[in-house]
Amino acid sequence: MTDIQLIYASRPFGYDDLALTGILASARRNNTRDGITGALICREDLFLQLLEGPQQLVEAAYQRILRDDRHTDIVHLIAGEINTRLFPSWAMRHDPARSWMWTREDVSAGAVNAATKDEIRHVFARLSTEPEIVAAVCPHAT
Repeated sequence: MTDIQLIYASRPFGYDDLALTGILASARRNNTRDGITGALICREDLFLQLLEGPQQLVEAAYQRILRDDRHTDIVHLIAGEINTRLFPSWAMRHDPARSWMWTREDVSAGAVNAATKDEIRHVFARLSTEPEIVAAVCPHAT
């Protein structure tokens, strides 16, 4: 079965630590069951998520996300076959947006939609090399 990588962005609806805990718990449970790995970068104004795994199962996960009312303004950014996973041991890694990413003003001005596929992939490639930030579920920082 061919592995794919799918990346999307959305705006959180009703964002708080409890909602994020629920998203992460269900993602980890479903992803473990389906052999999907990935990462979720989160902030009050942005979810940027990478899913990687078997094509049919990643696409099914994305369809569930499209129906999830905790996300608004979902934008499919990238999908394609991959040879190697960036997050092979993470059912769903979560991290706050880093200081080297877009500011809130950048996101409001459309930076995510304006970014090239290479720029978006680079965000996750760089994240995969950094240690996980261990803090609150997803701090409301930067």
